[in-house]
Parts: sequence; structure tokens; C-alpha cells
Amino acid sequence: MIDNTTSHPASLYDKNITSTIPYYQEIQEEILAFIESIDIKPVSWLDTGCGTGTLVSRALCRFPDTTFTIADPSAEMLKQAEIKLSHDRVRILGQCKTEDLDTRTRFDIITAIQCHHYLDTETRKQAVEKCFSLLKQGGLYITSENIRPLSQEGERNGLLYWGKFQERAGKNCEEVKAHLARFDKEYHPITIPEHLDLYRAAGFEIVEILWYSYMQCAFYAIKPRIR
Repeated sequence: MIDNTTSHPASLYDKNITSTIPYYQEIQEEILAFIESIDIKPVSWLDTGCGTGTLVSRALCRFPDTTFTIADPSAEMLKQAEIKLSHDRVRILGQCKTEDLDTRTRFDIITAIQCHHYLDTETRKQAVEKCFSLLKQGGLYITSENIRPLSQEGERNGLLYWGKFQERAGKNCEEVKAHLARFDKEYHPITIPEHLDLYRAAGFEIVEILWYSYMQCAFYAIKPRIR
């Protein structure tokens, strides 16, 4: 039984995700390495849509002065994350959608990895605006999502490419077909230009592409600093 918005039960997510999303681990590494390299020393970090907590589990040892807060809409995902993240620098905000986050804490960094593409246009806008409001001045927002190619031919080729990746990773034809059928039905990708426009409209000053391959893309955006 699926107990979250992904195609895998929470208890099997970690086992199956690397054969579903190309470069899943590499995307996380790019995000962590980027944060390490820039002029932001995070004291507080929110990971919304945290899933099973893999990103934060990798970040804990690399950011020893950072306190992490996690939230996810799925209770079962949070159970998995709680097992993985038994640490005094991790606070579990609880079962919550990004757009409904309610905390007085303001964060240096907010990450939203592979989660907002499940939202419709208006709710995605609300989620990004919520992240903007919860960041400190000069704070960093990083998100990665499945994206929509710029043309129908690009969409067709991207799905074929994605399907071949899953086949090579061990999925059978029916599993591949079922997963690709979720595109634009169970999740709602938007194009790269639409992403960039969305973050600018929310108020972010710096908006950039961090990583891009297949039909996945990571973005970062920086909230304006006080002048």
C-alpha cells in the first residue's frame, strides 16, 4: 500500500528510489557540496518534504554547527526519518505540508527535495511563498524536482530516456510503464523557465539552476539581504 505521494511505500523508499530517479544520490551530493562552498554558515536548516530523512542524515556530519528541522506530509515517511535521525540536533516539526508550515523559527537554509512537483499550480506557489517567508534575510532555498521539457518531442524523448534508465536499473517493463504513466497525472512538472519565474515572483533576489539532467533539475534561490 502506498502511504505517501511517491510511487513507493515509505518502508521501501530507500531501497527503490535509486532505480527510479536517475542520479538521486548525486543530486543530494551536489546540494550538500554547493552549500559547503558558498558564504552561508547555516545555524538553522529546514528540510520540508523530508521523506525518509536521507539528505539530513548525510548533512549532519558535514555541518556540525547546524540544527535541522524536518517535516513531511506523510506520517509513514516521518517514522522512517525518525528512526534514521535520532540526534539531538534534529527537530521533527511533524506531519505537515510545506504550504501549511507553522513555526516561529526562521532558517538560514530551506531544502525541498523532490516534493513540490506533487502540488498544483496555486499550491506550489503557496509552498514557495511559505519557504520565502520562513527564511532569514539572505537565506538560501534549494529545491529539486521532476521537470517538464520545453516541447512535446522533448517530453517524449525524456520519458523514453528515463524509461531506459529504469530498465537498466532492474525494473521490468510493467513497472517502468506504470511509473512513467504518473507524469502529469500523479505529479505535475513545470518547465525550467516557469520555475525561475516562480521563485522570482515569490521575492527571491538571486535565482539559479544548480543541477540538471534527464527530467530532473535542482535550483537555488537567495532571499534579499537587508541593505
